[in-house]
Amino acid sequence: MDLSTFKHIHTITVRNYEIDWQGIVHNGNYLLYFEIARVEYFKAIGMKVDERSIAGSTRIVIVRNELDYMNSATFDDQLKIYTRVSSIKNSSFVCEAVMINAKTQLPVAKNVAIMVWTDPKTGKSTNVPDEVRKLVDLYEAGAAEILWSRISV
Repeated sequence: MDLSTFKHIHTITVRNYEIDWQGIVHNGNYLLYFEIARVEYFKAIGMKVDERSIAGSTRIVIVRNELDYMNSATFDDQLKIYTRVSSIKNSSFVCEAVMINAKTQLPVAKNVAIMVWTDPKTGKSTNVPDEVRKLVDLYEAGAAEILWSRISV
C-alpha cells in the first residue's frame, strides 16, 4: 500500500498490559489501535467528536471490520497508524488504515472498516451529511471517492 496516499498519521506506544502470554500484542488490541487512530482522524479533519457521538448528533456504527496481521508488535514498540477515508457513499463510508513499526518500518497490520451513519433515535441508516463529505474532500485533497450526486459541490 502506498503510504503517500495517507495524510493522517497517529502514533501509539504499546503498553505492557496489551501483551499476551506469547509476548506479543494480543490480537484484539489491534482493533482498538485502529479505532483510536480513526477518532483522531475525525478530529483532525474538523469533525466534532465527544464520548457519545461524532459530528454532534449522530452515531456511526461499524458494519464490517477487516484486519490483516503482517508482523507482531511487542512491548514499547511505537506504531505509526496511517488513516484515511477512501470513499463515501449515501450512508456508508470506508476507512482504511495501515500500521507500521516506527523503528523497523515493517508493516504490522492493515485495516478496512466500513461504517454507516445512523440516526441516534431510530438506529436506522441516514445520509452522511454534506458538511462531512466536504471535510473529507478538503482533507483528502480530492483523493477520496465521494458520491456527490445528492448535494451541491
